[in-house]
Amino acid sequence: MKNKEGWDGKLRMEPKAVITNPEALEDSDYSDPEAPPVEEIDADEDLLAEEDSNAEDLDVVHCRVSSIAALHLERFTNLQRLCLRQNQITRIEFPSNVAETLTELDLYDNLISHLKGLDEFQNLTSLDLSFNKIKHIKNVDHLKKLTDIYFVQNKISRIEGLEGLDKLRSLELGANRIREIENLETLASLEQLWLGKNKITEMKNLDALSNLRIISIQSNRLTDITGLASLPKLEELYLSHNAITDLSGLQSTTTLRVLDFSNNQISHLEHLGTLKNLEELWASNNQLASFDEVERELKDKEKLETVYFEGNPLQTDAPVLYRQKVRLALPQIKQIDATYVRV
Repeated sequence: MKNKEGWDGKLRMEPKAVITNPEALEDSDYSDPEAPPVEEIDADEDLLAEEDSNAEDLDVVHCRVSSIAALHLERFTNLQRLCLRQNQITRIEFPSNVAETLTELDLYDNLISHLKGLDEFQNLTSLDLSFNKIKHIKNVDHLKKLTDIYFVQNKISRIEGLEGLDKLRSLELGANRIREIENLETLASLEQLWLGKNKITEMKNLDALSNLRIISIQSNRLTDITGLASLPKLEELYLSHNAITDLSGLQSTTTLRVLDFSNNQISHLEHLGTLKNLEELWASNNQLASFDEVERELKDKEKLETVYFEGNPLQTDAPVLYRQKVRLALPQIKQIDATYVRV
């Protein structure tokens, strides 16, 4: 039965979902901080039952361990290196006796979201928390013996919390959400800085890193080369997959051995005159078109052995003659792209 307007007397409401945490739509790894804790199931068996309690090295890889407590590590009295890669660990919780003796801790590819539980690791020299869910660097600045830190593929947006780690030699922060190079002034011993696949637009705040030998800022948002004037020991510079248009800014890097600016927008080979120690030049997939520039900038580099120019007009406009022209311009080289040159 319906009235003349077609209504049958039933009240109907359109279904409507109310999203209380819209950030979950943009973050595939989103976790609600107010949600109840995930139930952790201890391992059915003691995975380390047959291990010597005096063991110095232990590897528990891809065993679906969700709780460090399930491993009964307290019985190990001299453990120095521990690798718990590819498990389901959510929290760093170690017995005191283990924490005090460990020098290398590898928790690569787990489910850790907070840097807690490291208070007693006074002898730690290497810490690997790559491929986790960490958003903030904190609670590590008391680990004064650290020489190597690996926080690759997390959700870190700022470089922070590293003050006073004056023995740190290598810092890996690739594949995060970092937009600015900052807070590195106290890392006087730093030799390697890996920042690939972030959102960095400018190389800056590097002046205090006088011992830096390697910088990798691949796959970022750089448009020019800056900030290198105060790095007297720089040997390797990786700048591929950015939006750099010219090579000015390299004149002071006289110690450079390896230069990679592949996959940028550079059309002229220039500003390389001072790089007398250059051994490898990676310049694939740019807009380089002049063999005269290749000869002018690189022929005097006696240590140069490897060049990559594939994907440039140098190669695509004359693929048959390309290799021969490079050999004539640079008789000292031993490798063109991925192919060795016959002597």
